[in-house]
Amino acid sequence: MSRAVCAAALALAGACLGASGAALAEKADRDLPTQIEANKMSADDARRMTIFEGSVVLTRGTIRLSAERVVVRQDAEGFQFATATGKPARFRQRQDPKPPETEGVWLEGEALRMELDDRSDKIELYDSARVKRGGDEVAGDYILLDQRSDYFSVSTGKDGKDAAPGKEGTTAGRVKAVIQPKPRPAEAK
Repeated sequence: MSRAVCAAALALAGACLGASGAALAEKADRDLPTQIEANKMSADDARRMTIFEGSVVLTRGTIRLSAERVVVRQDAEGFQFATATGKPARFRQRQDPKPPETEGVWLEGEALRMELDDRSDKIELYDSARVKRGGDEVAGDYILLDQRSDYFSVSTGKDGKDAAPGKEGTTAGRVKAVIQPKPRPAEAK
């Protein structure tokens, strides 16, 4: 197994989960080491791919990813892509505080499959997808998180196509959201 492939896999794992996306992860996370534990790891230098299998746990600062399988690929330009699968695969990370907040809130997500793209700083969650931020929560069969713009979208299927009614794990063709009321500024006396 090539040391370069292992290093690339570790770098990707942290980068894909927000180390490069300051909009989502704590800025301090990007300077911390990435640790990955799994029951099995295999690397294919020719295909630029590393596979972690069996109770995979990745940590980097406040970031934590757990999945049954994580496949990491690197393109010719050095950009890295990962697919995490599980029943469900989960991630959790603390965001930097946004004024007037003084403490960052936790961002948590889960889905049967997650695709993490280092090139575009996007995370896509497929099948029984759910994301929580603070007290707010969204659910659908497809969620896109764009770390560069702090944008997200939720649908019942990729590209807004409705999921088949009755499909296991679907939200019956509907997106669900819970949005907590925000504190109002104190009234002037």
